[in-house]
Amino acid sequence: MKKVLIAYVSRSGNTEKMAEFIAEGVRFSGNTVDVKKVADIRDENALAGYDGYILGCPTYHKDITAGMKTFLFIAEKANLVGKMGGAFGSSTHSGESAPMIYDTMQHVFKMDMVNLGPLNLKENFVASPDGQRACQEYGKAVGKLFK
Repeated sequence: MKKVLIAYVSRSGNTEKMAEFIAEGVRFSGNTVDVKKVADIRDENALAGYDGYILGCPTYHKDITAGMKTFLFIAEKANLVGKMGGAFGSSTHSGESAPMIYDTMQHVFKMDMVNLGPLNLKENFVASPDGQRACQEYGKAVGKLFK
């Protein structure tokens, strides 16, 4: 059994819902998961002890939030090379945050990312049964990377 950290920023609660649904999927895959707000992670030592990382943030003005940017600089110091990962986000229109985070994890951190790419959902879709299922399936896909 592996341990996954889901770290997220949420402005309206939708990205937080996604994080919880993704966590269910990780658990369905037989792994353990911690779900934390990035604001509660102060340094790279808090990232130790995990086998995989799934990071999420809403798109805000076609960008990731300042809090997620700060967190990514912290995460870079944690040496996540070769760790399993995924990225997700919610948006009202454009959805740039999840691909930005995914690319950073893959190309800067050199992580082994889920082959589904980033998960990006429209805010009005997140709490729907299909939105919940999409998040759970994404969590399961990251969990299966450990097998």
